Amino acid sequence: MKFAAIVVYTPDASTIAQARPAHREYLTRLQQQGKLVISGPFSDDRGGLLVYEAETPAQVDKLIADDPFATGGVFVSWEIRPWNVVFVNCDLLCAKPQSPVTNP
Repeated sequence: MKFAAIVVYTPDASTIAQARPAHREYLTRLQQQGKLVISGPFSDDRGGLLVYEAETPAQVDKLIADDPFATGGVFVSWEIRPWNVVFVNCDLLCAKPQSPVTNP
């Protein structure tokens, strides 16, 4: 089942910048394990959206809590909600990747 998590970041840009490399490595591992569907920060860098594949919200909460952005003080809060995918336009989704994106 898919779960969308909306996260809120600290306003401290240096904390975000310091934790970002480890955060992206962590997300790359989750993506490779089939646990991360899609993710990215909002354009104002005040938070982000992550979509996970998991069986329960508790599993997603653990994935978020173990994220270097959470352990490093970037994530100030998050909301996890079950998400049903209805439409996907793969041409638009993968047209211009701005960070590492792998196509299955």
